[in-house]
Amino acid sequence: MARSLTQEQYDAIAWLAQPKKGGKTYDEIAQIVGVHRSTIFEWKKNPAFEAELKRQMVRNSQDKLPELIESLSEIAIRDGNAAMAKLALQINGLLTDKIEVETKDTSGTDIESLKQRLEALKAQKSEDAE
Repeated sequence: MARSLTQEQYDAIAWLAQPKKGGKTYDEIAQIVGVHRSTIFEWKKNPAFEAELKRQMVRNSQDKLPELIESLSEIAIRDGNAAMAKLALQINGLLTDKIEVETKDTSGTDIESLKQRLEALKAQKSEDAE
């Protein structure tokens, strides 16, 4: 069973998820949450801690996403940056890396019988030409 994170870990995550760690050093964050600096580095090896840290970074940055997406287009146009243009188009659903097309024969046509009929017509045409 997965162990949940402690309050100290959530407090550390709140600082670590901020840009530039909220202006704090690892030593300062460790002091704030009441652990040794090395403990924070041990926590960062914990998949549950890292996953929650990433989720918190996403939550912190969600309000800035509209500006970020808008800036992609501006950078693409200003710098002629094809990678940014591609990303802006992909985000807006206008460009995909892969398109899959599925075709279904809904008419009930028997492909094999059509092939046989074509071969018969070709053979008849050859006979008529002789």
